Amino acid sequence: MTTGTRIIYADNAATTFPKPPEVLSEMLEVYTKKGVSPGRGSYDLSIEAENLVDEVRRQVCTFFNGDDPSRVVFGYNATDALNLIIQGLIEPGRHAVSSCLEHNSVLRPLHYFLQQGVIGLDLVSFDSEGFIDPGDVAKTIRPETRFVIINHGSNVVGTVQPVEQIGDVCVERGVPLILDVTQTAGIVPIDMQKWGVSAIAFTGHKSLYGPTGIGGLVARVGLDVRTTRFGGTGLDSRSLIHSQSYPQRLEAGTINILGVIGLSAGIRYIERQGLRRLYEEKMVLTRRLRDGLSAMEGVKLYCARSLKNHLPLLLCNVEGIDPEQVSTILDGDFGIATRAGLHCAPLVHQELGTSPRGAVRFSFGLFNTPEEIEKILRAMEAISRSQRKG
Repeated sequence: MTTGTRIIYADNAATTFPKPPEVLSEMLEVYTKKGVSPGRGSYDLSIEAENLVDEVRRQVCTFFNGDDPSRVVFGYNATDALNLIIQGLIEPGRHAVSSCLEHNSVLRPLHYFLQQGVIGLDLVSFDSEGFIDPGDVAKTIRPETRFVIINHGSNVVGTVQPVEQIGDVCVERGVPLILDVTQTAGIVPIDMQKWGVSAIAFTGHKSLYGPTGIGGLVARVGLDVRTTRFGGTGLDSRSLIHSQSYPQRLEAGTINILGVIGLSAGIRYIERQGLRRLYEEKMVLTRRLRDGLSAMEGVKLYCARSLKNHLPLLLCNVEGIDPEQVSTILDGDFGIATRAGLHCAPLVHQELGTSPRGAVRFSFGLFNTPEEIEKILRAMEAISRSQRKG
């Protein structure tokens, strides 16, 4: 790659890059004025910082159509939030339902409790197009099922699951539905109340265009999550019992106020741009890449025959070449950044037959362009052609 050439960044499912300049500017401006510890002092600036955090809780609650801003709990990221809710709901002798589409942030905590003999666990598979059948979820729910936890949008194959129908099943059975919206938040609308979702786990640094280190949990009223972390909250410091009021019940220590500011700025940015418009623009690029790769000899796509209910993300392999090698060539020879391997979701690749080496993932954000897609297609054609000649 020639020095100074702009990288073609096609790894937005890992984190969106670059961030909008408006978001970065607002983060710095607000943080320089109000970057003190919120709710930890009686002076005006600390109160202003606490008011700012409360306002962002309301903003996040509205964005996901939750029902109580006090149930918006901030954490490091979606992994942190998923661990928080899984550990806060798990009870000995109970049962959980999840899927083979899950990220390790769900699979590993569930597997831990399964191995410890604490819970039973069923994992629902997906069809050849990458979708879960709500009927399969219904079949796995037992009287002792504590919750259903599902990946709203796959970080591997990009399919967006029929969560409204899954939510209907869970409401009918009286079982909480938890959604991992890591990949979908900021790309497609999310409606907790309409879909019958009891809680979501989100991160700020992907398509909400905030910084790393901020994410959290939004829980509906009626879903009580047990406290599993303890510490300072700024409330009732004389007591050695951690507050059981929300959101302090699930928060301990000083909140990442810079991250909260950035999250708020990111949400406002995408709302100004228009969620639907941003989605359609990214899907135009995804369809062009899908069509080009589909016509390419020696390239195999996964779960991309139809891009309905799909994220701006594609998974593929070049026959005869290790996916890590493909990704390395794309980077070193063409300046294209992708993600290869198992994508922290090993069961998806087992189902696809791409394990143990995985596949190459392209994922797009708001700064990708049609010209970049054409460069990616030329690069993939060159790699595929060299393999055929070799």
